[in-house]
Amino acid sequence: MVKTTENNSDTGATEQLAAHPAQIPTHPDEKKSLPAPNIVPDGVSPPIQHPLDPLNADEINLTTRLLLASSKFQKYMRIITITPNEPDNKQSVVNYKSKDQLQRRATATVRDPKGRTTYEFVVDLTNKTVEKCTEYKNGQPGLTFDEMVEGDDLLRANKDLLAAFAKRNIKMDDVVFYPFSSGYRDETDASSKRRIYRPYAAVRKHPEDNYYAHHIDGLVITVDLDSFTVEVEDHAIIPIAPKSGNYDPEGIKSPDNVPYFPDGIRKDLKPFIITQPEGPSFQIDGYQISWQKWRIRVGFNVREGLTMNMVEYFDQNRYRPIFYRAAISEMWIPYADASPGHNYKNAFDVGEAGIGLLTNSLVLGCDCLGEIRYLDGIVNNNQGQALLLKNAICIHEEDIGLLWKHTEFVDQRVQCRRSRRLVISSMITVGNYEYGLYWYFFQDGTIQFEAKLTGSIAPGAYETDKPPVSGGIVAEGLYGPHHQHFFNMRIDWMLDGMKNSLVEVNCEPIPKGPQNPAGNAWIAQETILKTVGEARRLHDDKKGRAWKIINSQSKNHVNQPVAYKIIPSGPPCYPLCDEDSCQGRRGVFARNHIWATQYHPEELYAAGLFPNQSPGDDGIVAYSEKHKNESLVDSDLVTWYTFGVTHIVRPEDWPIMPIETCGFRLKPYGFFAGSPALDVPPPVAKECHGGTCLKH
Repeated sequence: MVKTTENNSDTGATEQLAAHPAQIPTHPDEKKSLPAPNIVPDGVSPPIQHPLDPLNADEINLTTRLLLASSKFQKYMRIITITPNEPDNKQSVVNYKSKDQLQRRATATVRDPKGRTTYEFVVDLTNKTVEKCTEYKNGQPGLTFDEMVEGDDLLRANKDLLAAFAKRNIKMDDVVFYPFSSGYRDETDASSKRRIYRPYAAVRKHPEDNYYAHHIDGLVITVDLDSFTVEVEDHAIIPIAPKSGNYDPEGIKSPDNVPYFPDGIRKDLKPFIITQPEGPSFQIDGYQISWQKWRIRVGFNVREGLTMNMVEYFDQNRYRPIFYRAAISEMWIPYADASPGHNYKNAFDVGEAGIGLLTNSLVLGCDCLGEIRYLDGIVNNNQGQALLLKNAICIHEEDIGLLWKHTEFVDQRVQCRRSRRLVISSMITVGNYEYGLYWYFFQDGTIQFEAKLTGSIAPGAYETDKPPVSGGIVAEGLYGPHHQHFFNMRIDWMLDGMKNSLVEVNCEPIPKGPQNPAGNAWIAQETILKTVGEARRLHDDKKGRAWKIINSQSKNHVNQPVAYKIIPSGPPCYPLCDEDSCQGRRGVFARNHIWATQYHPEELYAAGLFPNQSPGDDGIVAYSEKHKNESLVDSDLVTWYTFGVTHIVRPEDWPIMPIETCGFRLKPYGFFAGSPALDVPPPVAKECHGGTCLKH
C-alpha cells in the first residue's frame, strides 16, 4: 500500500509498527507490550502502475496463498522474505507504457526447520501460479522476529544460562536478550548443519534503563533456530559496569549522570523554522518522483530497503538516463575485539537481517526539516502476511548554501545562486545502531549517497586491572570494541543507453624534460578496464584515483564520450582483519573498492544470496571469478562500489554516538555541454525576523 502524507514537524518520536528482532530486545516485561504488527488486508492497496513498483499488500498476500496451495510448502515452514522479482529484460521496462500489460513476479524465501533446508519459490502473480522452486541445503536466510520471540522463551528456561547468571548474582527477570548474528567460527557453524544466532545479554535495572550500559560479558550463547536448542560457553565472570547510560531527557537527570549533564537539557536554543508557503517543488506520482530536471523511480523491498530506479535528467530536450537501478547490496560490520565473547562478531545487515524489514516507521516526523512527504512500505511476517511500514521513505528539499558565484573584477558585477537538493531517505535500526540512508540529487547534475551512523555502540565489560586492547573505554567498567562499517552499493548503469564502459583515472606527473621543462605538469591518465578480471581495483590517494563510467557511442559537444565519475565523500576504508581469518574470508567483497561485472539478473548481493553463516565463498568474489574473462567494453555494466568507516571508539560515542558519515558522489564529467546549473534562478532576498538583517 502506498500513501503520500506530509508533515512539517522535525520533532517527535518514531513508532515502529512492524517489529524486527534486531530492533526490539526481549525481556519478560516487554513481550506483552511489543508493537502489534500492522497487518494489511486484501483490497486496500492502490493498483500497481509500473513493473518496478514495490510489491503491494495484495501481491504479498497472494504470494502466500499460492505458497499454501503448493505441494512443496508445509504449514510448519517459515516464510522469511517475499521480495519483488523484477523483470530480467530491462529494455522492456525502459519502454513500458501505461497501456502495456504488467507482468509481475515475486520470490518467497522459505525455511524448512525439520528438513534443515531453505527454498526459494518464484511466484507468477499475473497468472497466479508457482513458477519454480529451488532447494538450498547450504543456504541460511536472514533472521526473523518470530524466531527471536520463540528463542527468548527457550533462553529463559535454559538451565545452563540460569546457572551462569546465578554465578554472577543476576536474576533472570532482570535480563534483556538482544539478538546478534552468529558469524562463522568454524565448520560447526556451517549453514548446512544448523540455523543459529548468538544473542547477547544485559541487565536492565528499570523499564527505561539503557541496558547496553550493563552488558553481561564472558558468555557466548548459541541458539539453534531449527531444533530450538541452546549452547552456553562461560569463559569468564566479569563485573557488570555500574553506571547508567540513560540518554532521554528524564534519564540524564538521574544521580549518576549529574557529572555529565549537571544542568539538564539546554535551554538557550531558539526555534528554527523552515517554511515553503507554496509547497515543495517536487511531484510524486505513485513511486515516481519528479523534481527540477530529475525523474526518479523509488523502490523498496524487505531485504535491500530503499532502491533508486531509472534515474534520469532532462537535458537536450529529453530525459537522459544515468542509471537503471542502485541499492545497498550489503553492509558488513567486522569487530576487532579478540576476546572469546566478541571475536566472532561480524554482521551482514542486508543478508542476515534485511534492512527493509529494519526500516523505521516515521509517524510523527523524521530527521528532516521543511515540507516533508512520505511513502509507505510493505513487508511480510513469518506467516506471509503483509505488514504496513507507515512513512518508511522521506522526501523533502534542502537549501545547502552556495551553488555558484562570480564577481566580475572590472565592473564588479555579481552573480550568485543558492543550491537546493532533493533528499530521498530512510532510517533503519539494526540492534544497537541506527543508519540514515540518504540519496541527494543536486541542481548541477550531481548525485550523492550518504550513510549517517548513530545509535549505541555494541559494548563489552572489562575488569579495571585489565583494560581492553582493541577497544575504547567509555565508562567505568565499559568499553566499545573497535570495528569497521563497510557498505557496498551495486549500481546497474544506463548512461545514455545500456552500452557503457568502466575507465580508471590516475593523476600522474609528466617526467621533467622537453615536455615538462618546469616540472610542474601532470596528466589525468585514463585506462579502460576491459574485462571483469581487470575491474578489481583499490583507491590510491597519491594518484587521486577515481573511476568513470562512459558511453563511447554518445559523444558530447567536444566529441568526448559522455561520462559520470565515482568520487568518495571521505577517505577510503580498508579491512583491518587478517585476510585469512574467519572475518576476513567472509568480508572479501571489501578487499576492493570497486568491482565490475556485466548485468546478470541473479547477481544482486556483494556477499551472496545467503551470507548468514556463510564462510564467504559467494557474492561478488564468485561472480567476478566466474565471469573474469567477460568484456566490459560497451557492455551492460554493473559496478559494485565499497566504502565505509573505521570506528575507533571514543568516550564521546557514549551513550549515543553523534552522527558519523560516509558515502560517495556521482559527478557528471562531460555528460553536459557546460554547467547544467546556469539556469537556476537568482535568489530573492528577504529581511530576517525582526528586520535586523540587511537586504542585498
